Amino acid sequence: MRRPLLPALLAPLALLLTACSGASSASTTTGGGSDGKGSLTLNVGDQKGGSEAVLRAAGELDDLGYKIRWSTFTSGPPLLEAVNAKAVDIGGVGNTPPVFAAGAGSKIKVVAASHGTAKGDTILVPNDSKLSGTAQLKGKAIAVAQGSSAHYQLVASLKKAGLALSDVKVKYLQPADALAAFTSGKVDAWAVWDPYTSQVLRGKQGRVLTDGDGITNGLAFQVAAPAALADKKKSAAIKDYLERLRRAQDWVYKHPDAWAKVWAKETGLPYEVALDAVHRTNGTRVSVAVDKGVIASEQQIADTFTQLKLIPRKVDFSTFVDTRFNGELPPSSTAPRTYGKES
Repeated sequence: MRRPLLPALLAPLALLLTACSGASSASTTTGGGSDGKGSLTLNVGDQKGGSEAVLRAAGELDDLGYKIRWSTFTSGPPLLEAVNAKAVDIGGVGNTPPVFAAGAGSKIKVVAASHGTAKGDTILVPNDSKLSGTAQLKGKAIAVAQGSSAHYQLVASLKKAGLALSDVKVKYLQPADALAAFTSGKVDAWAVWDPYTSQVLRGKQGRVLTDGDGITNGLAFQVAAPAALADKKKSAAIKDYLERLRRAQDWVYKHPDAWAKVWAKETGLPYEVALDAVHRTNGTRVSVAVDKGVIASEQQIADTFTQLKLIPRKVDFSTFVDTRFNGELPPSSTAPRTYGKES
């Protein structure tokens, strides 16, 4: 019998890990606080343990010349709905929600990108599984969150192994339900992302069959409302905000232990799991330009989901980016940072 993960750990993880989902039944937002001073207010959408937490930990909220009003969302899709509705000026999401927002015709612009390792994007199998390669997944039951970054990773991993999504039995489950199905043996594999990957590995509940290295793009984005970008004062504040985020990411890389403690406190993750995820993925991010490589990579994701009929129309992702904040940032092909060893 496989020992289930502690139920107390499921709630914070379930809240945190809808972040990468392309579709979510939980779309509520909680009113956050505010920082800074001045007559201008930048409305920022965030996710638990996200931008606000890292900026505060890095000391980047201490000298704001404008106000930030925070709104916390359960996942990327509702955050982007708020951007589309002009309720939020800018917010951070993973690589897949912008594709679905673009497919829905939302008024959004990707204005900043970061590139991290994809080692936390995995297909997990139980420790006692006889599966040793992706091609052996044919006919097997696999849990995945529909429309999520893991969904794309599953499709791409299967394709690399010569399989189609129709060759496996896909079980569309949100993270908490997928975790329960995985640990109880109701599915053969689970396509997921960090920190769930770190949670399962740290708990010795499974092993990695394959990961997203060379499969997924490892990108994350800041997405802004066109109306905010058209406002000179708000555009200037967005520029400053993005620069602070970049410095904060540098701080994370240099202080993984300190950030893991903050992240654990913010999300309810065990410290050891948070630190594993920082070393494996979260701390590896490097700020990169929103360039042709970003557009091509996201276009590939969009085309994949259009072919699967999960996006209703052809998307031209190039029309959903704004490159004005690229400055002298390195290209999106820049390698992520590493800590010299895997956790």
